[in-house]
Amino acid sequence: MAILHYENYDRLPVVHFGYWNETLLKWHQEGHITLEEAKKWSDGNKYDQSIANKLGFDFNWYTVFSGSYSLFPGFKTEVIEELGNGTRKILNGNGVVVLQKDGAGSIPAEIDHLLKDRAAWEEHYLPRLQFSESRINFAALEKLKDDTNRQNPIGLHCGSLFGEIRNWLGVEGSSYLLVDDEDLYREIIDTVGNLCYTIAERILASGAKFDFGHFWEDICFKNGPLVIPSVFDEMVGPHYKRITELLNRYGLDIVSLDCDGMIDALIPTWFNNGVNTMFPIEVGTWNANIKPWREKYGRDIRGVGGMDKKVFAYDYDAIDKEVERLKPLVALGGFIPCIDHRIAPDAKWENIQYYCEKMHKEFGG
Repeated sequence: MAILHYENYDRLPVVHFGYWNETLLKWHQEGHITLEEAKKWSDGNKYDQSIANKLGFDFNWYTVFSGSYSLFPGFKTEVIEELGNGTRKILNGNGVVVLQKDGAGSIPAEIDHLLKDRAAWEEHYLPRLQFSESRINFAALEKLKDDTNRQNPIGLHCGSLFGEIRNWLGVEGSSYLLVDDEDLYREIIDTVGNLCYTIAERILASGAKFDFGHFWEDICFKNGPLVIPSVFDEMVGPHYKRITELLNRYGLDIVSLDCDGMIDALIPTWFNNGVNTMFPIEVGTWNANIKPWREKYGRDIRGVGGMDKKVFAYDYDAIDKEVERLKPLVALGGFIPCIDHRIAPDAKWENIQYYCEKMHKEFGG
């Protein structure tokens, strides 16, 4: 928190963003972690911290408390059709028909979407997007209130204002709906925005203390946004502003947002509506980093991320070069290097240990 507020600090924390499940299973097979750690890991839990300790990380930035901001309940997952060779059509919890194949770890192909029009919205989705107290784990909130000696920051997850909608409609579906029924498009956004606000408000009113606010979106790819920036700014921007102002009233002035891809065209909407910390700053093929954003928006824009995880597949020399690349970015202030996404199966255990040791040596601690 001192770093993100441009205050003096004793050392730079070495931060990560979790792992692919396939990575954890590989590391178990290599003898680095237990099967229990591999199977029961999730962001911020005790297995996450155990693995982090073995590697040399301080903590996972995605250590957050979240209510249920999405469909409640989700659709029942069911197999619609067996296609042979381990491939099947499945209706998932978002009401999307996807193509899955045994052993494939990538994102499944989307075949069809239940949400196409107002009839489907009002019958299947709107009832699943109403607020209820059961969306919040109050027992976990009470435990959080009692944990006054925690050593790592914890964020309040404030939901997704468009990413989940993209999941339900698909990229094509959301694009067509904007043209075919703009009123419905806006209603869906407003319904989700109001739900996210209400849940965040109720959690904050409980008295539990958080260190930062956080959103998830994932609405960009390697060439830019999956939504029209001007439409996003007009329709979604006000919901960010309303929620970030709520966070500010409870003393949370650091608000981070997780979006992969080339995010530059959407940063103005986030930044102008109270989101001031970009995450995970995916390096990708477009070499994203905080420097040009700092030059454009000034010191009010912060960052967590921007460490190119691809070097973990190579050697110590590649890691040394990556750490050297990060040094001038750290010197800008308001920036904490973090692995720029989940650590993939090509990462070598010893390379990650070396990176953590190198970062601690170079930046103190």
